[in-house]
This record gives sequence, C-alpha cells and structure tokens, in this order.
Amino acid sequence: MSIEVNPLTIHLGAEISGVEISKPLSDKNTRDIWDALLKWKVIVFRNQKMTHGEQVAFARAFGDLTIGHAVFGHVDGYPEVYSVAKDRWDTRYKPAPQNIRPWTGFHADITAAINPPAVSILRGDVIPPYGGDTLWANLAVAYESLSEPMQKFAETLRGIHKFQPPTGTDATDEYKEMQDRRRLTTEHAIVRVHPETKEKVLYVSPSFLKEIVGLSPRESEQILEIFWEHAVRPEFTFRFKWNTNDLVMWDNRSVVHCAPRDIYESDFDRQLYRVTLLGDTPVGVDGRESISIQGAPIVPISAQAAE
Repeated sequence: MSIEVNPLTIHLGAEISGVEISKPLSDKNTRDIWDALLKWKVIVFRNQKMTHGEQVAFARAFGDLTIGHAVFGHVDGYPEVYSVAKDRWDTRYKPAPQNIRPWTGFHADITAAINPPAVSILRGDVIPPYGGDTLWANLAVAYESLSEPMQKFAETLRGIHKFQPPTGTDATDEYKEMQDRRRLTTEHAIVRVHPETKEKVLYVSPSFLKEIVGLSPRESEQILEIFWEHAVRPEFTFRFKWNTNDLVMWDNRSVVHCAPRDIYESDFDRQLYRVTLLGDTPVGVDGRESISIQGAPIVPISAQAAE
C-alpha cells in the first residue's frame, strides 16, 4: 500500500497517511517516507500510538541512531530515547531568558557538535488541550530568498556554535556537571550544502550559533541578527498543533525548530520523546568541512553503548 503525502504549507510540512509506523515498514514505504522528508523537510504522522521500542525501530529503518542526547543523556532502559519534558529546564538554568526576540528558542538539534544529527523524530505522549505547539523554519528557502549579494557574502562566512546556557541565565550545578562531561564547540559554514538534495542552507541555529569568525563582536551581532530575523519569517515557517500519539520527523540539516514559551504560562503538562539519526560533518559551499574546536563527534548508539 502506498503512502499519501498531503502538504501543509507552501514551503515545508506534509502529513503522511496510509501507513502504520509502529509496524515494520516495507522497502517502498521506507523510500517514499524518506523522499517526502527530503522534499517537505518536516513530515507528520497522526495518531500513531507507539512504545519507546517501536519508535526506535521505526527510526532505525532510516539509519544509525545516536544516544538520546549528546549532553543530557537518555531515558532509562532506552539509550536512543531523550525525554523532552516540560520541566526539563528547571534543572538546567534559571531564570528563563528575558531578552525574547522573534528567533529566540529556534535551533537545529546539537549544532555545537562536529556532526549534528541528520534527522530528529519526536513523539507526543502527554499533550495539553491547547498550547504547547512546535514551529519549524525552512533554512533552504531562507537562503534562496536572500538577495544575491547577501547570498555571496553569507557563503564566505563561518560561525562558532557552542553548547551553553542562554545569556543572562545562571546554570545549575547539574547543568555545569553535564556540560563538563561533554563540552561541544564547532566551527560550521554559515551556508552548508545539503548532502542529499544539494540545496544551499542558511545554517544559522540561534540557540547555538554565538559568533561569526573574523568579525568584531558588533559586526557579528548585527549580521547574525539579520540572518536570524530573515530565517524565521512567517512564510518560511510551519506551526504544528500536537495531539496525543502524533509523531513528527524533520530534516535537522535544513530546518530549525522552536517550542513557544506559552506552555510555561499554563498548568498543563507536556511530554514528548525524541530519537535522532546520526549526521555527517557539514560542508560549506567552498568544500570546506566543519572544524571541531572542542568535543568528540557524536557516534552511533551501538558504539556508544559498548563504551
């Protein structure tokens, strides 16, 4: 049986139906789902009740998996699964970031690593009746829509991505301990080439990208804010209203995502679970690979578990 692909916005997001992903996938369905992911960058599966093990099995159909989170670990008994709980920030830093701007909170997963995850797969377990949405923004379209001079300028730049608390917050001792165990800093091209689609991607991850190499602090701040503001323009984004047992899969190489902070203004709980596929080392338009400044590459979970 063939899957159905129903686009949800002009530039990204499609709903996939006609397949039960808690069961083993046929080769054709696996290829079709991957093709839909590359085209639409964010794909949604509605009402797919799954266990941790079934989510892991589904993800493995598409490649090697990573540990749940390179810094924050994993769910007990499932080294591939990371808990995305509403209260997870309470043990990491306080207070909440105060300088909220349109791009605050947007990020691609773990771009501070030399090889960020290729794909993230997030499953909704406990979902509020309203609030708690997720947004994604298409960084390939963001690049395409820059003026030609700005495209050429961006292609010459490289940025430093770090794993650290937001400016103006105080990290908890628990966070500092986790960070000390796995410090991550990497230099990536500001424009990377997608390894499969060959699209040029404006690789700006606001939560991790801290500065542009070679520019003064003021120059770096101004240029980054131009890129960040541009990347999250409403027409480049897709906002998803979760229901229990929904699963969303996105190409972490070409989108950023954000959970709006309105969920913290309610008493509703929210619990999701994420697994990620092993990624490659990004390559810029000039053919230069990213450079690790601090920290080891993310490795497949089979090798990780054997350590």
